[in-house]
Amino acid sequence: MLVKTKAIVISSLKFQEKSLIVKCFTLSSGLKSYFVRDAFSSRKASQKIAYFQPFSILEIEAVHKNKGTLENFKEIKTAVPFQSIHTDIVKSTMVMFLSEMLHYSIQEEEKNEQLFLFLETALTWLDHHNEISNFHLILLLEITKYLGFYPDLSEIDLPFFEMNEGVFTVFHNSTALSEHETNLFKKLIDLKFDNDQKIFHVVERQMLLKILIDYYSSHLEGFKQPKSLDILKEIFS
Repeated sequence: MLVKTKAIVISSLKFQEKSLIVKCFTLSSGLKSYFVRDAFSSRKASQKIAYFQPFSILEIEAVHKNKGTLENFKEIKTAVPFQSIHTDIVKSTMVMFLSEMLHYSIQEEEKNEQLFLFLETALTWLDHHNEISNFHLILLLEITKYLGFYPDLSEIDLPFFEMNEGVFTVFHNSTALSEHETNLFKKLIDLKFDNDQKIFHVVERQMLLKILIDYYSSHLEGFKQPKSLDILKEIFS
């Protein structure tokens, strides 16, 4: 079936010497993996490979056989021409980490139009702003709305957040955040991208990042800690 759709690049993996396997989150069909033959062998190789940087937003025409095998691109062009995401070291490190988080989080080939539109809007915001210290934290928390495990806020005034159940509680057990961690988490829940980026200092930001990764781990089977986490910590230290 020939499909025209927008697609967000989640990951690309070199295959043998000349080819790529590219995983994309598509607007029309959810998660899809594509085989790019001879990506490294033509005179336009660098131009072709540039399409497949983390979180590039593409307009694609592709053949979807929908048999669980690798699909094939027919045409590719840039849908959203980013100005800074792939050239600014802080932003490029952030999107490398976030794309790796999504690589382990979006696990099913099913359409999730609202998540796609949210990611497209968020990435466009990131490209146009420089005060971005909390962007990755807000994004990761917001994504849980679309993956089905956003915290239950009905008892948010209670002192502890229970990670496995995703609820606020009066009890502090082995899988609950401390009162201090819970208060930080509540602050994050209230944040929007445009809010003051200095609301957290470095240690608090790292604490929240650990909380979010642990939260993903407790709700997603097979979730792995991103390899780029250490690089992100170094950038924001």
